[in-house]
Amino acid sequence: MQPLLKVQNLVKHYAAGRSAPSRDKFAALAGVSLSIPARTTLALVGESGSGKSTLALCIACLEPLTSGSIWFEGVDLAALDRNQQRLLCPQIQLVFQDPANSLNPRWTALEIVSEPFFVEGRFSRQERDDKARTWLDRVGISGKMASRRVDELSGGQKQRLAIARALALEPKLVVLDEALSALDCSVQAQISNLLLELQASLGLTYLFITHDFAMAAHFADEIAVMDHGRIVESGPAEKILRSPGHHATRSLLAATPRIPESQGILVNC
Repeated sequence: MQPLLKVQNLVKHYAAGRSAPSRDKFAALAGVSLSIPARTTLALVGESGSGKSTLALCIACLEPLTSGSIWFEGVDLAALDRNQQRLLCPQIQLVFQDPANSLNPRWTALEIVSEPFFVEGRFSRQERDDKARTWLDRVGISGKMASRRVDELSGGQKQRLAIARALALEPKLVVLDEALSALDCSVQAQISNLLLELQASLGLTYLFITHDFAMAAHFADEIAVMDHGRIVESGPAEKILRSPGHHATRSLLAATPRIPESQGILVNC
C-alpha cells in the first residue's frame, strides 16, 4: 500500500551562527527518511534538539528544504512552487505543544475555528459559524463556551480548541508536535483518548512527535527514534520497546519510568 506520507533523504541546514564563517552550516536534519501509511500513527521520539520540530515544519511546508523530497499522496511537495504548495498544505495540519502561542488570545473559540474557512474562502458567514460550532462540539467544547476568548480557557480547553482548528479543513495528516507534553496527567489522558477517537472516526493519519516513550508506546503503530538530525532506529512499536538496538533509544527508554503494558493510558505521573 502506498504511504500517505513518504520522506526521503531530507536535509535542512541553518546558518551556524553570527560568529561562524558564512559558509558554515548547521545540519538540523541530516538525511531523514520515513513513511506513514494512511490511517496509522508514527511516533517520532527524540531528545530536545534532535530535529523533530524542524522535520514537522518542513513536512507542513512551513520551512523550505535544503534537499530531499516529501511525498504526500504521491506528490513531491518539495518540487512544487509556493502557490502549488498552498493548494495541498491544508491537507497537512500542525498541533503545537503550547496552543497559547498559536491562538490569538483576543479571539473567541468560534472565531478561532472559523478562521480557516475564511482564509480559504469557503462558505458563507453563517455556514462558517455553523461548521465551527460542529467542530467545537466534536472536541468537547460546549456551545456556551464558543463565545469565550482564548485567554479565558484552561490549558486542556485550549488544546481541544487547537485540535478543532486543525481539523476544520478536514486534513488527512495531522502532525502533533509535543501536543500532550504541556498538559497535566488527567488532561493528557483525556486529550489522548480524544485524538484516538477522532482518528478512528475520521480516518486520520498522525505523526506524533514526543520525547516521552510511554505516550509513544500507547499512541503509535510504529516508532522512529531521532538523534542529531537522523532517524537511528525505526519499526513496530512493540519491537522497538522490547528490543531497542541503538544507544539513543536505550537512553530514552531508561529515562521513562514506566511503559504501558496494554492499550490503557499509563503516563509518567
